[in-house]
Amino acid sequence: MGAPAAMRMREAAPLAFAGRWARRIARLALPQACILCGASCVNMSQRPMCPGCDADNWNEARLRCRVCAIPLSFVGARGRSGERYVCEPCKKTPPAFERTFVLADYRAPLEQLAVGLKFGGRLLVAREFAHGLGRVATDELTLEHWPDVVTPVPLAHERLVERGFNQAWEIARPLARALAVPADPALLRRVANTSPQSRLDLDARRRNVGAAFRVERPVHGLHLALVDDVMTSGATLEAAARALKAEGARHVTNFVALRTAKD
Repeated sequence: MGAPAAMRMREAAPLAFAGRWARRIARLALPQACILCGASCVNMSQRPMCPGCDADNWNEARLRCRVCAIPLSFVGARGRSGERYVCEPCKKTPPAFERTFVLADYRAPLEQLAVGLKFGGRLLVAREFAHGLGRVATDELTLEHWPDVVTPVPLAHERLVERGFNQAWEIARPLARALAVPADPALLRRVANTSPQSRLDLDARRRNVGAAFRVERPVHGLHLALVDDVMTSGATLEAAARALKAEGARHVTNFVALRTAKD
């Protein structure tokens, strides 16, 4: 690089630095619209929700199946070990994953968060989900049961190109930082471009993703944290966990933002 070019770069550096800070201050100072209620709030700290919606929508007192996180209909049920009950389907046919953590039900108005992330590119929502799931992990998991690696449910290549990002990876990356463990976006590969799960019934969903995933990294003996934005039937997570277990994964724990109340 010649002297004039180097001099121009040195002269431009303070302006670029000042520009970055100006944009950061503007994001913090200017009103932002809450994704749920639409109200403007000036001190949201780059969060997608205003403090009122945050307080109103995350405080769910839900008893859930510890395996699949489906809400249970009875109250006060705990086993001798202190662990939450397992639903009848998981008792009858245990899935390939051992546990599922979720933040809340997929319900109004919270579904707007998932829709805004997946189809609107509201990536701040992914960070919100990750922070919440990180708090759940800290509250619920001991160091003995801490994950070794965080990995997202992958998108098919065509869908990734169309959308421009994988919403599960956008959650998994900050979640891994919160858990202080590595994140690997390419540990799993989707080898079949499946139909959207929302259009199918339960049996069709299971057939749709039955052989959709391939493991691309060694996972023998590892505890994997498998991340997705929404869990409905659990068929996608089941297929991914089954692929991981076939390659020797020791344990699979799902971390999902929102869970439908029924399969």
